[in-house]
Parts: sequence; C-alpha cells; structure tokens
Amino acid sequence: MSAHVPKRRKLDRISQNLNIHEEAGSESESSSSSIYSEKAAKLTNGSTNIVASHDATDLAKVSRTRTKPMPTKEMYTSDMFQIQLGELLAEVRPNYDKVMVRIEKILRRLKQVIESIPAQDPQPVYKAAESLQNDSGIAISWPDSGPTPDMKYSVAFTKPEDINVVGSFVLKTSVKHDGPMVIDMAVTMPSALFQDKDYLNYRYFHKRAYYLACIANSINAATDLKAHVQYQYQNDSPLQPTLLISPVINGGEDNFASSNCHIRIILAVNSATFEIEKTLPWKNCIRSKSSNNSFPSEPLLTPVYNATIRAESSVASYLKLLHGIKAKADGFTAACVLGSVWLRQRGFGTGFWKGGFGKFELESIIALLLQSGGSKGRPLLSEGYSSSQIFKAYLQFLTSSDLIKTPLIVGGGNSYDQKAFKTNTPVLFDTIRGLNILYKMSPWSYKKLRHEARTTLELLNSTLPDRFTPIFISRVDVAIVQYDTVISIPVATSVQPKGYTANVTDTLLHHCTKLYTALSTGLGDRVQLIYPKASAFAPWTIKLSSPELTELQDIEIGILVNPSEAGRAVDRGPPAEDKKAATAFQKFWGEKAELRRFQDGSILESLTWTEKGQLRSILQQIVHYIINRHFDVEAAKTLQFIADDFDHLLPDNRAASTTASLALFQPSMEAFQALAKQIRELEGLPLQIRQVSASCADLRYSSIIPSTPKGPYGPGQPMEITVQFEGSNRWPEDITAIQMTKIAFSLKLGELLEEAIPGLTTRLGLENQSPPHTLLNASFLDILPPNQPAFRLRIHHELELSLLSRRLQDKTLDAHSREATASAIATHKRAFIDLPAHTQAITTLCTRFPALSPSIRLLKHWCASHVLLGPLPDPLIELLAVHTFTTPYPYTPPSSVRTAFLRTLTFIAHWDWRAEPLLVSLGTPIPPSEAAAITTRFDAWRQIDPALNRVALFAASGLDPSGVVWTERSPSKLVAARFASLARAAGALVTAQGRALDARALFVSSLADYDFVLHVNPKVLGRAELKTKPVFKNLAVQEENDRGLVGYDPVRWFVAELERVYGASVVFFYNRHVRDVVAGLWSPHAEERSWKVGLGYSSVPKGGAEGEGGGAVVGINKMGILNEIARLGGDMIARVEVKGGS
Repeated sequence: MSAHVPKRRKLDRISQNLNIHEEAGSESESSSSSIYSEKAAKLTNGSTNIVASHDATDLAKVSRTRTKPMPTKEMYTSDMFQIQLGELLAEVRPNYDKVMVRIEKILRRLKQVIESIPAQDPQPVYKAAESLQNDSGIAISWPDSGPTPDMKYSVAFTKPEDINVVGSFVLKTSVKHDGPMVIDMAVTMPSALFQDKDYLNYRYFHKRAYYLACIANSINAATDLKAHVQYQYQNDSPLQPTLLISPVINGGEDNFASSNCHIRIILAVNSATFEIEKTLPWKNCIRSKSSNNSFPSEPLLTPVYNATIRAESSVASYLKLLHGIKAKADGFTAACVLGSVWLRQRGFGTGFWKGGFGKFELESIIALLLQSGGSKGRPLLSEGYSSSQIFKAYLQFLTSSDLIKTPLIVGGGNSYDQKAFKTNTPVLFDTIRGLNILYKMSPWSYKKLRHEARTTLELLNSTLPDRFTPIFISRVDVAIVQYDTVISIPVATSVQPKGYTANVTDTLLHHCTKLYTALSTGLGDRVQLIYPKASAFAPWTIKLSSPELTELQDIEIGILVNPSEAGRAVDRGPPAEDKKAATAFQKFWGEKAELRRFQDGSILESLTWTEKGQLRSILQQIVHYIINRHFDVEAAKTLQFIADDFDHLLPDNRAASTTASLALFQPSMEAFQALAKQIRELEGLPLQIRQVSASCADLRYSSIIPSTPKGPYGPGQPMEITVQFEGSNRWPEDITAIQMTKIAFSLKLGELLEEAIPGLTTRLGLENQSPPHTLLNASFLDILPPNQPAFRLRIHHELELSLLSRRLQDKTLDAHSREATASAIATHKRAFIDLPAHTQAITTLCTRFPALSPSIRLLKHWCASHVLLGPLPDPLIELLAVHTFTTPYPYTPPSSVRTAFLRTLTFIAHWDWRAEPLLVSLGTPIPPSEAAAITTRFDAWRQIDPALNRVALFAASGLDPSGVVWTERSPSKLVAARFASLARAAGALVTAQGRALDARALFVSSLADYDFVLHVNPKVLGRAELKTKPVFKNLAVQEENDRGLVGYDPVRWFVAELERVYGASVVFFYNRHVRDVVAGLWSPHAEERSWKVGLGYSSVPKGGAEGEGGGAVVGINKMGILNEIARLGGDMIARVEVKGGS
C-alpha cells in the first residue's frame, strides 16, 4: 500500500476579509502584464532569434523536446500528487463564463463612458489641474508633489487608442480567494499626447495622472453607473495610480455586486512612444539641478522610474508573448495557476510591499524561459513539460540562478553587457521590451523568494507522504509564525533620500534599504534572512490626490535566525594588520569594538555580548545597538519586538529562553549522571548493573518546572529512572516471584546507596497491589540525595515481558484475565522500553534544536492553562512539538520559542486526527515503506474502532510504529476534539491580531464550557507559597528540610480514583501547574438510553419516555454523582460549581 497522504484541506486563505488593495497586487497584476483581448487571436507568433548571455545551469541539461518530458518520479512517488493537483486546479479556478455574464454589462457601459469623454484642448499642466479641481472636485493623483506654475508643458485628453479587458482573467489564470476578484480594464492613451522627452522629470506621469483624473470625473458623473470610484496605487507605486470601481448594493440594471468582482482601470501607452535606449536601467531620467544650478557629474540612476515607463509601454508585446506560449505549451496555464497559489500562500505579490514578484512576473518569466534562457540562446524549459514539471523546473531556476550576481539577459533585441547593470537587485532583462521584469524586487525580497523556492524544492525531492499540503495549502505569510524575530520601527516619510524628490514609496524603500544594510552587516551569520516591509496602500477617495498617511509609518522586519550562531557571545572581526577593514569595523561598531588577543595568538577586532543581567537576548541587544548608532536615539526607543512576551510566560521567566532552558535543567541532568555513576560503582549487589535509564520529563528537558529539592510547588515529583540488571538464570520464572525479587533488590540497592553517599536517604514504595493491577510492577525506590532533586527508581527485568506474553497465549484464560494481561504488557512496554527510548530521543533533539526544549514546555503550559495537561500524555505533547522541528515544511526549523509554539498550534488546528495519523520523525526521516505500514495500521484501527473509543489520536514515530503507545485509551475523542478546537481558536486569534497579539490571551481559558468544576482546597496541594509561615525559625528550617512531601500529589490520586469510578459517565480535566480545579463534562453517550442491568453509572429514570422494546429510559444521576464526588473529596473540595448554578 502506498504511503498515506492526508485528506486535502482547502487553502488557508490570506485573509478572511481581504482588502481590495491587497488583491490588486496579486490577482490582476497587469502593470506590464499581458493584455488579453479579442485581438489576441489576430496577433501572429513569428519566430524570433533568441540571444541569451547567462551561464548554463543544471536545467539546461534537461530535455527540451516535447517527446522527452522530465521523469515523473522526480516530482512525486505516486499518482496521488497528480490527483491532488487536479483537484486543486478545479477548486481554485473561477467559473469564467458565470462571472462574465454578471460583469459584461458594466464593462460595456464603462467602455462607452470612457470613449464618450469630450476631448480637452492642450493647456498648461498647472492650470489644467487647477481647473479640473475647481470644476469637478476631482483631485489628480500626482506621482510627486505635483506641477508648479513654472512648468511650461501642456496636458490634454483625447479618445483612447484602445480599451480592453486584460490580465489573468482573460488568460484564465485567475485564482479564487475570499475577497472580490479584480478585473483589469486597460486604457491605452494616444501617443499624440506625448512628446519625445516626456520620459524625463515625471512629465509622462503628470500627463498620465491628468488623463486618469478625466476618466475618474466622467465615471463619477455618470448617474446611471451605480458604483464607487476610488484611486488605488498599482504595484504600491505612486507613479501608477489607477481607478478601482466597486459595486453599490441594489445599484440598478448595471449592478454587478452579485459577481463578487471589482473592476480596475489601468493606463498603458504604445510601445513606440519612447525609445528603449532612453529608459534603460542605467539611465537617469530625473534631472535635478544642484544649488549652483548645474547638473551633477554623476547623476543617480533611476531604474524603477525607467522600468515603470517601459512596463506601461510593453503591454501589447507581452500580450503577444503570453498568448503565443499558451497556445504552444499545454501545461503553461495550469503551471501559472499552481505558481500563483504557491506565491499567494507565501505572501508574495506584484506590489513593492509584497516582494515585487507576483502573477505577472511568474507568467512572463516562465514564458521567456520556454523561449530562451539556456546556453546558446536555447529554451531553458521544454514546451512538452506538464504543469507540475514546469512548476518544479521554475523552482529549480529560482534556486540555482543568482540573478543579483549574474544578471540574465534574454530576447532577440540589442545585446547588453551584464556589467552595465550596476545594481544590487536581481535582473532578468528582456531586451525586446527593454524591461527588467524583476525591477520591483529588492535584495531582501529576492533572497526570501529563493529561500521559499529552495524549501519547496527540498520538500518535493523528499520522501514525505504528504508534500501537497505544505506546498499549496498551508499559509506561510503570518509574520509572527513565519519569522523567529519580528521588529517594528516607525520611520518618518518626510525624510527623503538625497539626490531627487522622492515619493512615499521611494522614501520607505530608502529606509528599508538602510535598515537592511545595517542589520545585515551587524548580525552577519547570526541570521539567515532579513525581510523589511511596509504596509500596502489602501484605496482612497478621488477627492484626494493621495492616501492619507501619518508622518510616521511602521516598517516591519522579519528575521530568520541561525540557531547555531545566534547566541554567540564573542564576534571576531578583521585582524589589526588589515587597516582598511579594521577602520571600517571600528566605524560601524564605534566604542563597542575592541582589539583583543585570542587563545590561538591572533589579534583581532572583536565584540563581546552577554545575557547576564540583561532583559534582552544577545540578538536583541545587537539590533538595539545598531539602530541606536546608525539611526537615532528616538528610533531605538520606539523599536518594538513584536510578540516577544512568549519568553516570559512560563513560571520561571528564564525558562523560555533558548539559551537558558537547557541550563535550567543542568542541575537535574548532573544529579542523574552522578547518581547513575554511583549506582554502577556500588559493590555488593547480587548482579551487575547493565543500564541506568532516565524516563521522566525532567531528564529530557521538557517539564514545565524542573524538579528541585525545594521548588515553588514544594519538593515536587521525584524524577523517574529505570535500572536494569544483567541477565541470570537465577531469576525466578514467575511474575509474582519476580516482583518479590525486585523488592529485595531495591532494598539492597537503597542500603548500599545510603552507605556510599553521606546524607542520602531511601524509601521503598509499593504500587499496583490490588486487582486488576497485580501483574504490573509492584515496587519502587525513592532516592533522596542531600540538596538535590529526588529520584524514583524502578527495576526492569526483560523476563517479565516474556512471561506476560506467554500468559496471554494461554487459551484457558477467561476474557477478563486476558484483557488484564494485554493491558499489563502494554503498560510494561510503555514504562520500561518505550519511555526510556523516548526520553533519550527527546534529549538528543533538544540539544540539536535549542528552541525545542522551551517550546515543548510552553506547549505544555498552554495545555495546562486550558486544563488539558492531565488528559493529554506528556509524550504526545512532546511529539507534536518535535514534529514542528523535524518536519518543518513549508518552513525551515524554528529558532525561537514563539515561532515553534505558534507553528505547533497551527499544525494541531489543521490536523484532521480522525482521518490522518501523526507521523513524527525523531531525527531521521521515516522510510516510505515504514510510513505505508503505519498508515495500514492506522486504517486497521479505524476499522476496528470506528467510534474512536479506544484510540482517538494515532501518533506514530520511528520508535513507535504502532502509533498507540501513548494514546491508547487516553486521550478520549472528547478531549482530542477540545484540544483541536482550542488550537483553532488560538490560530484564529493569532491571524486576527497579528503583530498586535498579546501572548497572554492565548493562555486564558474560561471554565464556563464545563458542566461542573471542583474547586480544590489550596491547603492540600502542598505548595510552599501557600503554607503558613512558621513562627519560630527552627521550625522553618525543619520544614525546609522535610522531604516527606516528595511525590505528594493528592489531587492527581483523587482524579485517578474518580476516573476509575466514574469514567463511564464523566470526562475529567485536570492539571496542578496552573489551576486549582478539576473540571468535568458529562459523557454524551450516557445522557439518555434504555435502562439495562450493568449500565456502569448511577442513573435516574426520564419521566414519560420509553426506550427500545417499551423499557424505561434513564439518564445520568448528575446530582447524585456530584454529591458522591464531594463526599469522596471531603476537605479536599472547597466548592462544587455546576453550570447554571453552584
């Protein structure tokens, strides 16, 4: 059977109520996007000689013929991936015919309105703007501060050359989402309106802005058009304002509200209007004079300004390109849809603040690579590829090609030298159209794109059973979940870069560049990725020339941390002999830099950091220092680390730090290692010690509060360990006799330890003395070292398992005895085999992933806050946390506590535990054959136990292929459902609040959902802070040294008794770390049913109701059971609170 692939979920939407301005950057990216119209069919697809000046990549080696597609097994190991892709494509594609029927009238009416606008005679730009504002109240959206009276050129309006519906809607590469679909209508301005030099100094954009305002005025004045008209920046660029037309409810005959569409009017210009040579990326098109009225000798380059002109001049050419590729390459359209979904789920879009890489860039680059891009101008991709093959090859291209270091030049136009592109941004230059398609990308957005492509490609090449969900379904754009550290810095939009007058986007990009450069230099290899961004601009009224912005705009910076280097205390700089590098180092770091001799004899510039006495981590200290030194003190004061309060949520604030968490457990680990060594060295034991194993959360770095001799909760629970003696034929072959022998061994071991270690005491304890537990381990030894945590030792002997297995095979056993034996086997394996192995695996992983230990503990704390820590076994919670690290896709392994915790909650929220097993890798991937076997076992359990009464959650790992070691019988399906429900609620809160999230809100849980709550008397909990302080000092000292409360947990024992007696009718929720309560829910199976003998719980008749066969119908005797519970609890129960009363 093939490996199990979980049931496909619907896409995690970017937003439940996506704003229009967000959609404009992703769904209909048509700035320079292809225009598709009825004329497309008339355009010819003439062959073109392709010239490529890019080094050959591995992709160039693949077949480029239609008869030799890429081998499918490189893309997936089963047909399931293809089936899922087909279902996804069917789900995300809109019903184009249905949408067109609903918007056809409004599109035709808009075209009529625009074509009927009367011509406006040329007049000076300043006067024309003033006249339009006074006559109609319509503001003009200028790309800069606007024209001045001394500007002599004129503006005018004449009928457009062409009006077409364009973009992904016509190409049929649109993707459905929760917000309205935006359909672009391109209006091509007449070339006669422009002069040869209008590409200089915003003249083209001034004339464009006036033309757009005239259209806005006419649409707004058309009384029969019941629609809202707003301005909106295309690509987040003030150079490209557009008109957004949205429907009015009950708007009349031409109303299009039912279509769930908005219409965006964009402007274009003929490709021959401006020469390509005038607007190349290394040209300066904004000529500003200095104070002496002369032009600078080396003017600043204006690549974005130039590319914007080329983009609006190239719409027809890209129409021809994309329409032709669609006709020749069958997989092109579907590949574009898959790529669009992949980009959207990762937060990418065509706007500057969405990374500058959206649907247009995706489609255009794939089309160009299907024509060229390889060695000697040959196609890099084959037209014979399927959609999935094109998608994977595209990811390989992004991963293998560094377009910053080595620009890619394609097309059959003029040839250009790569050295001409003097930029630190990626370049994929189309010589035919004179456009760098990636002109909106920054160094950081390009690095992030390649990072995502590399992660996805690694997942595609893996053997994981489910690769579809993390690639196309999982949402990967929530900053506090995606990044290890998120920073917010308010910057002034009035502070403009030197050299020319900049718009708000230029200013914010300038700040982002400065921040990125400084942080990249300062943090170095401590981080993997730095991604600054500002917020996209929302649409605004046509009565204003620009959106209303505050003086300070927040820049959000996401950082992916390198866990192996983030906590480094000493940074080594250049050697003193390298004067130039040393001077630069000192200039950057100032007084923090110091010359230092290291142990290897080298004398280097260096930096020293420490967390001692600091509230911030080393990385946060570095960021604060850089901002304070290279920006200003106010910026450092207003700098905010978003949602960083997760580090302070555990009872010990130090506990959530990735560097402090392991250190917090060091005393316990050292105490265990010392005790294990002392046990091995004991002389006088009947047999030699084979192994001493840890088997508790404290000794795998995962308990909420580490055990201490005297902690905040009293002496606490002892740390459990297992001792195994060497084999001997002198062991008895009887289960009861073995238990007696183990008691004798324990007594002898305790006696020898007390003799060997001064001050150490031991106590023998008995357990499982009454039926049906008499087949289980019968004794333990509590070891109380002086000034160290206590230990509870149990002896493991492998003969027990053999005897139990032999007993189970006895056909003379009755059903009750057989069940007790099977339960004893499972318990024995869990306690003496599985738990020590699990502890060793988690310990190893915690040392490998620094953030794992605190994230496990925080997840347990979250479960405890919601009264789930009792019903959910510790190993299950640990496996869920580990899964986030060992199978991190679509992310990389987290390096912060917050990120790991939130990703784990996200996984739990989306895990369909009824239909999907949990497969956890504990260091090495689970082989496909083993994953298939686990899936078969899971399917068998669901067939055997369809009601999920025995196994609700199925959690398998490399150590536990059975999947039920930690989850058989517990948790119940009711607990599992509540666990998932709480995780979904937490995920919704994270999505809704985003950067404003208060971490404490995730840990607040109401008890109103429970049917009753038992409030426990604090005096019985044994908590040190709740005890009355002794009057006399000698009594206080005696109390501190009293270790009689080790292992004292009366509430846990009480709940265990309640579950034994009332487990058939009540589900109990309890934990002792956070709440002094025991909550309960009445079992839905026991509410009403026909009466019969042996119901298993106290019942009362339901008056007038008849069951099957005319018998009486009974229900739970709720008040009777609650009274019994209160009587059993005695003074332990302070109050019983019942839903709807008390």
